[in-house]
Amino acid sequence: VLFMLLIAAVIYLLTCSCLSCRPFSASWWFWLSLTGVNLAGATGVKFVGLFVVLLVGLNTICDLWDLLGNLSLSLVMLWKHLLARVLCLILLPLALYTAIFAVHFTVLNKSGPGDGFFSSAFQSQLIGNNLHNVSVPEHLAYGSVVTMKNLRMAGGYLHSHWHLYPEGIGARQQQVTAYLHKDLNNLWIIKKPDSDAADLSDPLSPVEFVRHGDIIRLEHKETSRNLHSHQHEAPLTRKHFQVTGYGINGSGDSNDFWRIEVVGRKPGKLIKVLRSHVRLTHVATGCVLGSSGKTLPKWGWEQVEVTCTPYLKETPNSLWNFEDHINPKLPNISLDVLKPSFAEILLESHMVMIRGNSGLKPKDNEVTSKPWHWPINYQGLRFSGVNETDYRVYLLGNPVIWWLNLVTIGLYLLMAVSTAVTLKRGVQLSPELKDLFICVPELSRIVLRGGGQITLGWLLHYLPFFMMGRVLYFHHYFPAMLFSSMLTGITWDTLLKFCAGFLSPSTTARKVYGGGFLTLILLIVYSFYLFHPLSYGMIGPMASDPSSPMAGLRWMDSWEF
Repeated sequence: VLFMLLIAAVIYLLTCSCLSCRPFSASWWFWLSLTGVNLAGATGVKFVGLFVVLLVGLNTICDLWDLLGNLSLSLVMLWKHLLARVLCLILLPLALYTAIFAVHFTVLNKSGPGDGFFSSAFQSQLIGNNLHNVSVPEHLAYGSVVTMKNLRMAGGYLHSHWHLYPEGIGARQQQVTAYLHKDLNNLWIIKKPDSDAADLSDPLSPVEFVRHGDIIRLEHKETSRNLHSHQHEAPLTRKHFQVTGYGINGSGDSNDFWRIEVVGRKPGKLIKVLRSHVRLTHVATGCVLGSSGKTLPKWGWEQVEVTCTPYLKETPNSLWNFEDHINPKLPNISLDVLKPSFAEILLESHMVMIRGNSGLKPKDNEVTSKPWHWPINYQGLRFSGVNETDYRVYLLGNPVIWWLNLVTIGLYLLMAVSTAVTLKRGVQLSPELKDLFICVPELSRIVLRGGGQITLGWLLHYLPFFMMGRVLYFHHYFPAMLFSSMLTGITWDTLLKFCAGFLSPSTTARKVYGGGFLTLILLIVYSFYLFHPLSYGMIGPMASDPSSPMAGLRWMDSWEF
């Protein structure tokens, strides 16, 4: 609701006459600044607020283009107009938007189940996270128990479990995935290719550090199987190799060996926990361990696919850092050196939100919808209750409003073309129409400029959903529906004025105009009365039952209330 109110406020301010008179007066600055404040609010509530930002940007460009054609304005005044809009419609919203997130990070500073989506440095700032105010050994050593986090945003921790890959998916060996949450199955032991657990656990044995270029073996702590790869296809990314857990109690074969390399470091250098970005190259095949970012099916517990890519291009998908580090033989250091800047936190949080949002998939038996469903009110969304004994709430657009909006879009296009042709031919309005519209420029301003802005807003808030790969729901159409309803108001106001303009005297015309609007309002109110049980809840027989009081209101078979 807040998001819809903010969009409505932006559109009101965009069309407000206060922005077209007395430029640079106190009231002009107030309304322009208020537009920027509402832009920041709309974008801060939902990312689709960027569409209304784009609408305001396009409208501003048109305004500046009109001012450029005004020869009475000097170039200095044009620059003032440009800078005023940059200040109030770009810099002010950015400052407020950033301030919103500054407050957000200050208030929401505790650990939660979604920590794994963020980098180690980000997590170290969260109270309650195992990285907050903690000390760990600085350099990696053989025998250390570690977790490895992929540097791709929401790439996950290197993970394995007892479950095997199913038949027909590469070799039937233990699954290796990337998991976005903290878990004991994320722990791995760093070993030499020829060492065993007894050698490393001896407290009297000397510490030997892992260095850039070393050949290592990673043994999964919970299952004692080695990180392994071979030339079988990966489950989802067919041109990559499969990564598995292989061996018994740490014993395996030569396909368990990996070369560890640090980005930007020379051979022989020590590897730092958290700060070193490392790449694991499979010795036998030359491929590089990485997280593809693709979600595995249910057999893989919908975790992220881990592959070994033969393409050696350096990307965050193929880079890792060591996060948890347990080795009682080594001294610890504080992680305060990892503290990220506010700009880094802001950028990372947005990248995680964008990737998380774009990767949303429907759950089992979840009702989703497609963009073409929305304008025709094809299907609603059940919020609660599935049978006649349940208290049922069903989200459905008011059919009268929805279908009136749909018809009106076609009417507006016809009216806009007719108006443009009429004005181009120089046709004059009748005295009655002049009385209603005031003048020809006013008709052009209302139908072509005002209606055009609203139509553009509807298109900007509707068409992008056809290109989105994420799961979509009925409520995604609501911002576009707001613009469609505005267009309905403009269109029917103009049509009723035209109809009334052919009547005389003027008092009769005004009665017809007022009566037409009253009829539309009463029709909408009555339709709300008919369908209000869907929103406020209903109980009893389903609408498919002839004895149900809602039976006569199931106008489409796709409505499931």
